[in-house]
Amino acid sequence: MINTHEDSATGLGGAFRRLAWSNLAAQSAEQIALAAAPIVAVLALGAGAGDTGMLAAAQSAPFLLLSFPLGVLADRMSRRRLMTLAEAFRALALGALPLLALQGWMSVPALAAIGFAAATGTVAFSVAAPALVPALVPREAFAAANGRLELARSVAFAAGPAAAGALVSWAGGSVAFVLAAAISVVAVVLLMGVPEPPREPAATRHVLRDLHDGAAFAWRHHLLRPVLLTAVVWNCSWFVLQAAYVPYAAHTLGLDASGIGTTLACYGGGMLVGALAAPRLLRQLTFGAALSAGPVVSVAAAACMVATIWLPSTLLAGAAFFLFGAGPLLWTISQITLRQSVTPEGLLGRVSALIMTGSTGARPIGAALGGAIGVTCGLECAIVVSALGFVVQALIILGSPLAGLATVPEARAAAA
Repeated sequence: MINTHEDSATGLGGAFRRLAWSNLAAQSAEQIALAAAPIVAVLALGAGAGDTGMLAAAQSAPFLLLSFPLGVLADRMSRRRLMTLAEAFRALALGALPLLALQGWMSVPALAAIGFAAATGTVAFSVAAPALVPALVPREAFAAANGRLELARSVAFAAGPAAAGALVSWAGGSVAFVLAAAISVVAVVLLMGVPEPPREPAATRHVLRDLHDGAAFAWRHHLLRPVLLTAVVWNCSWFVLQAAYVPYAAHTLGLDASGIGTTLACYGGGMLVGALAAPRLLRQLTFGAALSAGPVVSVAAAACMVATIWLPSTLLAGAAFFLFGAGPLLWTISQITLRQSVTPEGLLGRVSALIMTGSTGARPIGAALGGAIGVTCGLECAIVVSALGFVVQALIILGSPLAGLATVPEARAAAA
């Protein structure tokens, strides 16, 4: 295990800090590009709702289509090299867009293709980084390391869209994409300097066998199965809410564009607050309580949103989004730590990919369900159905062995 220049207070070494900084750069590049693309599409290309929907689908498709294949690669090859190559691919894709603009070839399909390519870097980072962390830090520092990575993601999530909007407004879309590409190059340089200890080469097997082994391990494991189910139900419920919220806020809460944007921005603020508070809370709570906190807080957030049906209030809607952002940070950090602790090293990439695939696969289902309920039964009904889904995901965790864990389980004690 590599752990150079160790920080005695956290157990995190120089190798991990380089990974953490690369994560901040990669996440920032993604968020700037992700937010800039629809703004450019609408303001510069006159895109309508159908165009922006296609753009959003292209930007999210790699999470569903590529998570498992990249998870297999993360278990077969150097994880640092996989992340570096994927991030370099993102930088090239983002850098291509200003060139297209100069040639007058900018279009919504071009933005969609670039969005798909850029998101590939995020998927590779999301499946490979958690698998690399155990090689860089001692086991007792897993939670602290995952907290640092989530803090970087929260900062990027909160600041990236604002930066993208300002850049597009002041200097045009090309400048925003040039900045995103430059930040992505910084991530590549940082990743190239992360030392990764050698691993035993994986046996050459059919890719479907690799996929089966990763999926079977996660599904049969009595601690990982409720994590997977909770992630699927949470994401489905969240996208039911996302599909209904903007028209609900406009027609039922009476919010204008600024008010809607303000309430949605509370989500990023909650993420940032949650990430900053996580280290102290993780020290004070049992591991089971930390795992349960996110699902339980999500129920409280959903209750705030349901309350707006009878008491229309910007404050209540903002509080709901704040809680949705803050609470699940503890869940994210804890469930990644759990995966790292109980999963064999050679399966880490595939298990991470399975949970990501299950989560992202639930998103279009939730969005379609939310839209259908809103049309047939009303937007208020969609808000209530979303809240019921959040209750279900909390019951899954509270009724599982996870809720009673005092500490992070040992791999041998938590074997399937």
